[in-house]
Amino acid sequence: MHTDTQPPVILAIESSCDDTSAAVLRGDRILSNVIASQKVHEQYGGVVPELASRAHQQNIVPVVDTALRQAAIDRRMLSAVAFTRGPGLLGSLMVGVSFAKSMAQGLEIPLVEVNHLQAHVLSHFIKESDESVVPKFPFVCLLVSGGHTQILLLHDHFHMEVLGQTIDDAAGEALDKAAKIMDLGYPGGPIIDRMAQQGDATAYHFATPNIAGNDYSFSGIKTSFLYFLRDRLAEDPQYIERHCADLCASIQECIVGFLLKKLEKAVIKSGVRQVAIAGGVSANSRLRKGLEQMGQRHGWQVFIPKFQYCTDNAAMVGIAGYFKYLNGEYADPALPPYAN
Repeated sequence: MHTDTQPPVILAIESSCDDTSAAVLRGDRILSNVIASQKVHEQYGGVVPELASRAHQQNIVPVVDTALRQAAIDRRMLSAVAFTRGPGLLGSLMVGVSFAKSMAQGLEIPLVEVNHLQAHVLSHFIKESDESVVPKFPFVCLLVSGGHTQILLLHDHFHMEVLGQTIDDAAGEALDKAAKIMDLGYPGGPIIDRMAQQGDATAYHFATPNIAGNDYSFSGIKTSFLYFLRDRLAEDPQYIERHCADLCASIQECIVGFLLKKLEKAVIKSGVRQVAIAGGVSANSRLRKGLEQMGQRHGWQVFIPKFQYCTDNAAMVGIAGYFKYLNGEYADPALPPYAN
């Protein structure tokens, strides 16, 4: 258990997918958050694991060095090193985990392992100033990304109760797949969001599955979108080009509307008055606006992360590491990373 009067200074490392990131926090206050993105995957239409791990190897030292310099922190001032242990791509995780272990061992300071998904949710507790407002427990958070879709009830920082989740694909994956079907490029979700601004969200209707309770299913939406376009393209090979903005707006409306409908139901049933979103898809403008409107309707306090904390970043790993450090939850240096 941490008893020092000075807040701990934590170096955090995130390398679960294709972004190499390092951040420095003093207590819950962010001092730096550096992210190196990998452009190499765009030509392949998705992340290539082998290329990702190689790029992490090239990026990790300069990224950590930049984070320490931006924070004006000498490595001898560090109290602990926090790192993403999983889930993620094993080769990518291995780079961050190995670096974190070596650095902690060299400086003779504790290691703190962090779950990538918990980190996304806890990003709401990062403070940039004394005025930063953070959620109070209990609150509900919709965690929505390319790999995960869950509605969580948080009782404290690490006690997260699953109220609902996807039974197949994630919402982010469905958006990316829709973009791939239309050959819009990678990553697809942000491209659909951008194109949708010029489109009519009521132009097309795609049915959402009737799943019991608070759970989601997105595989059927992807399939219906694929078949719809297959039939239209048979009649008009230029159909996507002619109707691209409306198609983007409509498929986004279908997916986001489904996310919000289940979230609203879960929050009402839980009786809590604070609602948050987290994960890569929390950057989606339709989801952000829809949650704000829902909050106004019900009188809820809504927490929407800044864009730099939506995608994979080390600041969220640092805040999760900070709370674990306070609890004295240090990691065994022999711990391996995990993919799932």
